[in-house]
Amino acid sequence: MHTALVIGASRGIGLELVRQYLAEGWRVIATARDEAGLALLKSLGAQALRVDVASPMSVSGLDWMLDGEKIDVALYVAGVIDHASIDAAPTQQAFDRVMHTNVMGAMMALPQIATKVEDANGVLAFVSSVMGSLQGTRSSDAALYRISKAALNMVVRTAQPAYPKARIVALHPGWVQTDMGGANATLTVEQSVTGIRHTLAHLTPEHAGQFLSFDGSTIAW
Repeated sequence: MHTALVIGASRGIGLELVRQYLAEGWRVIATARDEAGLALLKSLGAQALRVDVASPMSVSGLDWMLDGEKIDVALYVAGVIDHASIDAAPTQQAFDRVMHTNVMGAMMALPQIATKVEDANGVLAFVSSVMGSLQGTRSSDAALYRISKAALNMVVRTAQPAYPKARIVALHPGWVQTDMGGANATLTVEQSVTGIRHTLAHLTPEHAGQFLSFDGSTIAW
């Protein structure tokens, strides 16, 4: 049986990933940071782990919680947004909230899960955003979020040489109808996740270290 790990799975894209992988007969390990999220994941049939990616002490426990696991597909989905433009200096609270969740959590999780993905010759995907594309940026809105996703993309670029037996990618989920994406987004959560799963299932070694959209197309860094 294949094993999927979803970090940040209590809502939106993460929750739908859990649902779809379970429906396909996979064993799913999923994280949430509170009791309500853990209860929801358990009710679906996932193995639920309490992890708050913004807390170094919490995320540092992943290694022992996953001891002995071989992970075919791992996804770091956890993320938060800040909508302020670049012309409004961020507060320390806002900066820490976004950067700790979107970047620090990913960097702390990486060495704890990448070797377990390598053991399965598997795939490790970090949910990024086209808003983190340097070449594609034409707007000053959501500056801190954009900067955090550009930093997350560099996590992927620097991680791939360190873990050559894993296929590591940054993944844009599309503009999705979630709490973050809003009701006017062009994709349902189900459509986005179906595309993500198809793309990850067809990754080749040539895709390793790349920035991809949910539909498999390449995005400029």
